[in-house]
Amino acid sequence: MTSVLVTGASVAGPAVASLLARQGLDVTVVERADSLRQGGQNIDVRGTGREVLRRMGLEDAVRARNTGEVGTRFVDESGSTVSEIPVDLGENDGPTAELEILRGALSQVLVDDCPDTVAWCFGTHVTDVVETDDGTQVTFSDDSTGRFDVVVVAEGVGSATRELVMGEVEQVELGMYSAYGTIPRTDVDDDWWRVLVAPGSRQAALRPDDEGTTRANLNFLADGPELAGLGPAQQRARLRERFEGVGWEVPRILDGFDAGDDLYVDWLRQVRAPRWHEGDVCLLGDAAWCVTPVGGGGASLALVGAYVLAAFLSSSDRSRDGLHDAFAQYEDWMRPLVDEAQDLPRGVPRLAAPRTRLGVQAFRLGARAAGLSPVRRAAQKITGGPQAGRELPPFPPADGF
Repeated sequence: MTSVLVTGASVAGPAVASLLARQGLDVTVVERADSLRQGGQNIDVRGTGREVLRRMGLEDAVRARNTGEVGTRFVDESGSTVSEIPVDLGENDGPTAELEILRGALSQVLVDDCPDTVAWCFGTHVTDVVETDDGTQVTFSDDSTGRFDVVVVAEGVGSATRELVMGEVEQVELGMYSAYGTIPRTDVDDDWWRVLVAPGSRQAALRPDDEGTTRANLNFLADGPELAGLGPAQQRARLRERFEGVGWEVPRILDGFDAGDDLYVDWLRQVRAPRWHEGDVCLLGDAAWCVTPVGGGGASLALVGAYVLAAFLSSSDRSRDGLHDAFAQYEDWMRPLVDEAQDLPRGVPRLAAPRTRLGVQAFRLGARAAGLSPVRRAAQKITGGPQAGRELPPFPPADGF
């Protein structure tokens, strides 16, 4: 086992590429986008994910790109504070983690950590995967081909490569749309993550970044994927219809979405793949187990999964049988952590997006209670991120960690 193909260059892909390349493997990364996707929304690194950053020597690099978010503040339609939960500078993160970073910034940190031996192929994707006696033959969208000993599929929730190898897998729909975009920062913005919960099962949020702009988010519950197949202009129009009459900064968010070019609309769904490996191909990150922003901890799980997969592959005897054993060990180690993250509390996400005004008032009472110190300390046990119940597997002694 010497050659590895990684598909996807978000978080899990560059992380596993860096770890495997440092073990002397020949790693190629392919990404459908024409270049590394910059920007993106705020994500956090918590729990065991943070330990992975430490072992990779990247915690300071991530901290240097911190968004500066100082806590979470729930507001009403006038912008008045309902409740606030400041960041806890320690291991027990609340809604705002100590390590908050833009998705694109974390991706860049991981790419920069990759050795020069890693080959990057942007603007292409996998169109065919065939297992042979001496590896896996892969065909790409530019009609080129390659043979690889290992293929790691580190794509998103709708991974096309996963479908080529494993067919359709179960996807659990959460009944919520989430729309993200970047809007200009104004004088009314601060360094709090501000969240409005409004009647009609609607949410709006503004978050700081480290690039001088503001990250905006609109969520709403729906009976089905009603925006599927619509173009960007139609999606923007439907968002306006959905959020008509909502106060606070929502009109500004909608105007910002109209003027921006990075609107991303997602029908939230968890991936429940029955297995994460088939032959020489292994799933990693959202392609294997998407937990959605509702479950939280997606970036942390991606980092932990990349580390665990790389550790077992590096410790194997690098034969084909050893490869398959490493895949099984990786899945056995990660499954409990993923299952726990996907096990959402009863009623989520509907509890956080009430339909009626009375429901919103009840939510705000709960938010006020959550801001109290004793309740906040208890809630931190829930929001602290994926925490493995066992030690991370070791790398071979020559790995440098």
